[in-house]
Amino acid sequence: MCRSIKTLRPTPSEPEEATGDDIRAAALQYVRKVSGFRAPAAHNAAAFDRAVEEITRSTAELLSSLEIRGARSR
Repeated sequence: MCRSIKTLRPTPSEPEEATGDDIRAAALQYVRKVSGFRAPAAHNAAAFDRAVEEITRSTAELLSSLEIRGARSR
């Protein structure tokens, strides 16, 4: 599922962190895939948008709490 969502976790070889835009784009792709809607109808828009925001927030929290072994401290 969601094969086109790129890995956002930094690696020792590519230590660049994901931006807020990267995280939100991945959340949007995920919600689109799971819901089956590219853009929801008006009566589903609030639920769709809420899911995107919650997944964005959860993903940012996950990425900020991961310890990447071999990464240099900045």
